[in-house]
Amino acid sequence: MKKILGVLFFLIAFVSNAQSIDYYTKKGFAVEGYDVVSYFDGTPKKGSKSITSEHDGVKFSFSSKANLERFKADPEKYIPEYGGYCAYAVAVKGKKVKIDPETYEIRDDKLYLFYNAWGTNTLELWTKEGAEKLKTDADKKWEKIKKRKS
Repeated sequence: MKKILGVLFFLIAFVSNAQSIDYYTKKGFAVEGYDVVSYFDGTPKKGSKSITSEHDGVKFSFSSKANLERFKADPEKYIPEYGGYCAYAVAVKGKKVKIDPETYEIRDDKLYLFYNAWGTNTLELWTKEGAEKLKTDADKKWEKIKKRKS
């Protein structure tokens, strides 16, 4: 009986820490360790490994304790769309692609991140090709891929 209770406790703990979606994490943190609150202040900043919080099974780091508190008060406001993967790649290809954490857009009070390397800046493509239509396409495609691990 003790073994069964132990296994049940482990499973409950495991499930409660499981992510509801797949997030882009690099270096152990969402958004490559950048402070998601700082984007809404207009300047993305790297977070500190000593100022962190976990939400939905993912670690987030912050540049200040004030930003940590803002996040804790309303985490859904600050979490990037599409798990922090490139919004353009989700819209166009239905794929999860890494991002450049300093290439972003705040649209309708939501954070969108983009790939920007090797001469390809997908934020520019997102804007040029019509962000509203691409956002609608990304929302539909994200529903199909959001739980798949990349």
